[in-house]
Amino acid sequence: MKFRDYYNILGVEKNASEKEIKKAYRKLATQYHPDKTKGDKASEDKFKEISEAYQVVGNAEKRKQYDALGSDWEQFQQSGASYDDFVNQRNQYRQHNRQRSRSYEYAGGGNEFGGESGFSDFFEAFFGGSGGHRANHDFPGADVLGEVSIVLTEAYQGTERILDVDGDKIKLKIKPGAYTGLQLRAKGKGQKGNSGKSGDLYVKVRVEGHPVFKRIDDNLYMDVPTDVFKALLGGKQEVATLSGKVNITIPEGTQNGKKVRLKGKGMPVYGKSGQFGDLFVTLDVQLPKNLTEKQKELLKQVRDSS
Repeated sequence: MKFRDYYNILGVEKNASEKEIKKAYRKLATQYHPDKTKGDKASEDKFKEISEAYQVVGNAEKRKQYDALGSDWEQFQQSGASYDDFVNQRNQYRQHNRQRSRSYEYAGGGNEFGGESGFSDFFEAFFGGSGGHRANHDFPGADVLGEVSIVLTEAYQGTERILDVDGDKIKLKIKPGAYTGLQLRAKGKGQKGNSGKSGDLYVKVRVEGHPVFKRIDDNLYMDVPTDVFKALLGGKQEVATLSGKVNITIPEGTQNGKKVRLKGKGMPVYGKSGQFGDLFVTLDVQLPKNLTEKQKELLKQVRDSS
């Protein structure tokens, strides 16, 4: 039977990395999955072909065997020998540069590699009928990739989302401290395979911007307006943090743009209970827009006395 180019089926180079092969498989399996193509026979056959290719080149041991035989497949298929015996014989043949042909007799019966497994005769012969290499039909369905958007307060407190994956409702819990780019994995919640085993669900988190707080890693930054008299004379300033309101002390003669650090008032550190970043408050000193004549006179006196 004819050699099948599994790399070509997946659309990757022969030297592709494991990551590249998996990525190509996920993309194609999602495109041709029976749940999406709804009875399209050609797409169903393509899905089986893609799955078969991934079963081989996506498995380190099978890929090694497949690559080692390559164009020698037909000789191996006819030999009836085990994979290891055949490779040893072939290597010895090449090493000693024997310029003679070999004759092999195929030992299997005509229907030995048939059946309704969903794999091609080539796959069954390569990994099922010769040398005890049995095909593993229990391969997972395609992984599902998605994204959820949450606001900063949800990222602070933790939240959850209900996702619809092929009609199944999946509850996704997001722990406090979630950040943009965080990837969550729900094992076995992706698409179902042809044997019922599902792929995984991967969800990326995106945290929306906030009108007051700017986030950098686990720290928060905000501007707080304060009046010029409080900056000159000192006093207390109320600050609304994500965990509630606090009062900070403003010393006499505070300059515009002064930064105050509130330790532990930033974001929770994701996955580390009880740990928080800090909140950095920048004081924005506000000048009065309208002064009375008396206020102007008092300011002039202060100016002159300085």
